[in-house]
Amino acid sequence: MDDSRDRLSELLDSLAVRANRDQLTEILESVVRLATNGTDRLDLKITNAALKEMTEAFAMFAPYKTERKITMFGSARTLSSDASYGQARDLASVLARHGWSTVTGAGPGIMAAGLEGAGPGKAFGINIRLPFEQGANDFIKDNPKLVSMKYFFTRKLMLIKESFAYAVLPGGFGTLDEAFELLTLLQTGKAEPAPVVLLEAPGDHYWEGWEQFVREQVASRGLISPGDDHLYLIAETVDDAATEILGFYRNYHSLRWVGDTLVLRLERRPTDEEATRLSREFADIMRGPLRVLDGPLPAERRSDDFPDLPRVALHFDRLSYPRLRQLIDEINRLDSAPPPVDVVAP
Repeated sequence: MDDSRDRLSELLDSLAVRANRDQLTEILESVVRLATNGTDRLDLKITNAALKEMTEAFAMFAPYKTERKITMFGSARTLSSDASYGQARDLASVLARHGWSTVTGAGPGIMAAGLEGAGPGKAFGINIRLPFEQGANDFIKDNPKLVSMKYFFTRKLMLIKESFAYAVLPGGFGTLDEAFELLTLLQTGKAEPAPVVLLEAPGDHYWEGWEQFVREQVASRGLISPGDDHLYLIAETVDDAATEILGFYRNYHSLRWVGDTLVLRLERRPTDEEATRLSREFADIMRGPLRVLDGPLPAERRSDDFPDLPRVALHFDRLSYPRLRQLIDEINRLDSAPPPVDVVAP
């Protein structure tokens, strides 16, 4: 493999590649192993298609990395006359007025509703090729911010990876699969903390019934932890959904690990008294007190990660992600933060 690595290094040199050579070298080494290990042709086709799909999606999203996006999940069978369709459309419209884009699976039903509300300039579509659906919906089919994928797993990765918030409306097996996987990623820290709104029409009781199942058949058996319900909010109105999403970024901005230190970047600096209170209330998930920082740590400074934002730093236990979400909620409630933005739906 040393000889192969030298050759791969020469290849990268010939392409004048300078950045991220360690990762690119490992990717190419994986290709070499596929070529020399007698890998089955079908396995090669799966690898090839997945890599091509991710490459196309990465390129599509790259110019919009810092633009806040919401991903909407929901049934492809929802009619335009259904209340849920109107809720998805209106939520996307409200968020677009606040500068947010909407990402959906690009199909009919709820997916079309979200992109209709977002408008062409704020719409992203990640389509799945299925024999019984006629491609992307009319709101995205001619938009350059559209990719089509063969595999659900690559599509789901891109639907979750690029977004800062999620709205899930009533749907079938696919929607429930997406909702449970999203909650699993948040519960285990595989996805960064983000608001998840389970949106249903007044009197529908879809998510109320789902929550009853989770409470009676899952939580009661100890199969999830107390507090995991803080990872989502059930909402019946677009205003409540938008308030939850926009309010999550009311003070909290983003996070980064620096070694074993978790850094939460904020819009406003907490006072020392507020930091002391938070340290006391969340002592169960951190070692030592919460530290208030007026600027980035050296590792953040080297990569120019939001140098003007204040921060708090903590030694987080890397286990209690629902409690971390509660800490972020408390940071957003600090007196130094302004009230939520008025989000009256159209």
